[in-house]
Amino acid sequence: MKAGFLRTAVTAMALSAAMAGTANAAGCLKGAVVGGVAGHYAGHHAVVGALGGCVVGRHMAKKHAEEQAAAVPPTPQRAAQRAGGQQPAMQ
Repeated sequence: MKAGFLRTAVTAMALSAAMAGTANAAGCLKGAVVGGVAGHYAGHHAVVGALGGCVVGRHMAKKHAEEQAAAVPPTPQRAAQRAGGQQPAMQ
């Protein structure tokens, strides 16, 4: 039983690592794997753990993306795009 679970867990982790760069649901796959494993060991609730892990993973990925966007210093072109105006003319 443990060998089968271990093989499945390793396969799931390998697939999620391979797909992590192309996944549209940023953070969900990694969170689901971690949550599923944690839920399994916390009373055989792997599905509930995977759902919770997906939600937390998405939240953390969104928070990380917002922090990365805030860390980039604004240029005149980006400021104009955010304001909805036109780019300033080069002099």
